Amino acid sequence: MSDMTGLNLLLFGLVALALLVSALCAYLFVRVQKQERRHQALINVLRNEIRAMTNGSIGMGNRLLAIEHKLNMTVEKQQELENRDPGVLAYNQAARLMEMGADVDDLVRSCGIGRPEAELMALLHRELNTGESLPSRH
Repeated sequence: MSDMTGLNLLLFGLVALALLVSALCAYLFVRVQKQERRHQALINVLRNEIRAMTNGSIGMGNRLLAIEHKLNMTVEKQQELENRDPGVLAYNQAARLMEMGADVDDLVRSCGIGRPEAELMALLHRELNTGESLPSRH
Protein backbone atom coordinates (compact mmCIF):
# COMPACT_ATOMS: atom_id res chain seq x y z
CA MET A 1 0.00 0.00 0.00
CA SER A 2 2.87 2.31 0.48
CA ASP A 3 3.45 2.27 -3.27
CA MET A 4 -0.15 3.22 -3.75
CA THR A 5 0.09 6.05 -1.25
CA GLY A 6 3.23 7.41 -2.89
CA LEU A 7 1.54 7.23 -6.27
CA ASN A 8 -1.56 8.96 -4.91
CA LEU A 9 0.57 11.71 -3.41
CA LEU A 10 2.42 12.16 -6.66
CA LEU A 11 -0.85 12.29 -8.58
CA PHE A 12 -2.29 14.73 -6.05
CA GLY A 13 0.81 16.88 -6.36
CA LEU A 14 0.61 16.87 -10.17
CA VAL A 15 -3.09 17.77 -10.09
CA ALA A 16 -2.40 20.56 -7.61
CA LEU A 17 0.47 21.82 -9.77
CA ALA A 18 -1.76 21.68 -12.87
CA LEU A 19 -4.47 23.64 -11.06
CA LEU A 20 -1.94 26.20 -9.86
CA VAL A 21 -0.51 26.61 -13.39
CA SER A 22 -4.06 26.87 -14.80
CA ALA A 23 -4.98 29.54 -12.23
CA LEU A 24 -1.78 31.45 -13.02
CA CYS A 25 -2.51 31.25 -16.75
CA ALA A 26 -6.08 32.49 -16.20
CA TYR A 27 -4.81 35.38 -14.06
CA LEU A 28 -2.21 36.35 -16.68
CA PHE A 29 -4.80 36.05 -19.46
CA VAL A 30 -7.19 38.43 -17.62
CA ARG A 31 -4.33 40.86 -17.00
CA VAL A 32 -3.27 40.81 -20.65
CA GLN A 33 -6.87 41.46 -21.72
CA LYS A 34 -7.10 44.47 -19.37
CA GLN A 35 -3.85 45.89 -20.75
CA GLU A 36 -5.06 45.31 -24.27
CA ARG A 37 -8.29 47.22 -23.51
CA ARG A 38 -6.26 50.09 -22.00
CA HIS A 39 -3.97 50.19 -25.01
CA GLN A 40 -6.91 50.10 -27.40
CA ALA A 41 -8.54 52.99 -25.51
CA LEU A 42 -5.29 54.96 -25.71
CA ILE A 43 -5.02 54.22 -29.44
CA ASN A 44 -8.58 55.49 -29.92
CA VAL A 45 -7.83 58.68 -27.98
CA LEU A 46 -4.70 59.30 -30.04
CA ARG A 47 -6.54 58.52 -33.28
CA ASN A 48 -9.24 61.07 -32.36
CA GLU A 49 -6.62 63.70 -31.50
CA ILE A 50 -4.83 63.13 -34.81
CA ARG A 51 -8.15 63.39 -36.66
CA ALA A 52 -8.97 66.66 -34.86
CA MET A 53 -5.53 68.10 -35.62
CA THR A 54 -5.79 67.05 -39.26
CA ASN A 55 -9.21 68.64 -39.60
CA GLY A 56 -7.90 71.80 -37.95
CA SER A 57 -4.94 71.92 -40.32
CA ILE A 58 -7.15 71.42 -43.34
CA GLY A 59 -9.48 74.17 -42.12
CA MET A 60 -6.55 76.54 -41.56
CA GLY A 61 -5.17 75.70 -45.00
CA ASN A 62 -8.53 76.49 -46.59
CA ARG A 63 -8.69 79.80 -44.73
CA LEU A 64 -5.16 80.68 -45.87
CA LEU A 65 -6.07 79.87 -49.47
CA ALA A 66 -9.14 82.10 -49.23
CA ILE A 67 -7.07 84.95 -47.75
CA GLU A 68 -4.42 84.51 -50.44
CA HIS A 69 -7.11 84.64 -53.11
CA LYS A 70 -8.55 87.86 -51.62
CA LEU A 71 -5.08 89.37 -51.40
CA ASN A 72 -4.37 88.56 -55.04
CA MET A 73 -7.68 90.13 -56.06
CA THR A 74 -6.85 93.24 -54.01
CA VAL A 75 -3.43 93.54 -55.63
CA GLU A 76 -4.99 93.20 -59.10
CA LYS A 77 -7.60 95.87 -58.31
CA GLN A 78 -4.90 98.18 -56.97
CA GLN A 79 -2.89 97.73 -60.17
CA GLU A 80 -5.99 98.46 -62.23
CA LEU A 81 -6.64 101.65 -60.26
CA GLU A 82 -3.02 102.76 -60.60
CA ASN A 83 -3.09 102.09 -64.32
CA ARG A 84 -6.31 104.10 -64.81
CA ASP A 85 -4.87 107.34 -63.46
CA PRO A 86 -2.19 108.58 -65.84
CA GLY A 87 -0.84 110.96 -63.18
CA VAL A 88 -0.21 108.12 -60.77
CA LEU A 89 1.39 106.11 -63.55
CA ALA A 90 3.72 109.02 -64.36
CA TYR A 91 4.70 109.45 -60.70
CA ASN A 92 5.23 105.69 -60.27
CA GLN A 93 7.45 105.69 -63.34
CA ALA A 94 9.31 108.72 -62.02
CA ALA A 95 9.87 107.02 -58.67
CA ARG A 96 11.27 103.94 -60.41
CA LEU A 97 13.57 106.11 -62.54
CA MET A 98 14.79 107.92 -59.40
CA GLU A 99 15.64 104.54 -57.86
CA MET A 100 17.69 103.77 -60.97
CA GLY A 101 19.61 107.05 -60.65
CA ALA A 102 17.75 109.39 -63.00
CA ASP A 103 18.08 113.14 -62.46
CA VAL A 104 15.44 115.90 -62.58
CA ASP A 105 15.85 116.53 -66.33
CA ASP A 106 15.37 112.80 -67.05
CA LEU A 107 12.13 112.80 -65.07
CA VAL A 108 10.78 115.85 -66.91
CA ARG A 109 11.58 114.32 -70.32
CA SER A 110 10.55 110.73 -69.66
CA CYS A 111 7.50 111.05 -67.41
CA GLY A 112 5.85 114.23 -68.59
CA ILE A 113 5.79 115.81 -65.14
CA GLY A 114 6.67 119.42 -64.45
CA ARG A 115 10.09 120.53 -63.23
CA PRO A 116 8.79 121.54 -59.75
CA GLU A 117 7.27 118.08 -59.25
CA ALA A 118 10.47 116.41 -60.48
CA GLU A 119 12.59 118.53 -58.11
CA LEU A 120 10.28 117.72 -55.20
CA MET A 121 10.50 114.00 -56.00
CA ALA A 122 14.30 114.24 -56.20
CA LEU A 123 14.40 116.00 -52.83
CA LEU A 124 12.13 113.42 -51.21
CA HIS A 125 14.10 110.58 -52.77
CA ARG A 126 17.36 112.03 -51.49
CA GLU A 127 15.95 112.43 -47.98
CA LEU A 128 14.54 108.91 -47.87
CA ASN A 129 17.81 107.37 -49.04
CA THR A 130 20.23 109.41 -46.96
CA GLY A 131 18.14 110.03 -43.88
CA GLU A 132 18.82 113.76 -44.08
CA SER A 133 16.03 115.93 -42.76
CA LEU A 134 14.48 118.68 -44.82
CA PRO A 135 15.49 122.20 -43.82
CA SER A 136 12.88 123.54 -41.43
CA ARG A 137 11.50 127.03 -41.80
CA HIS A 138 10.91 128.96 -38.60
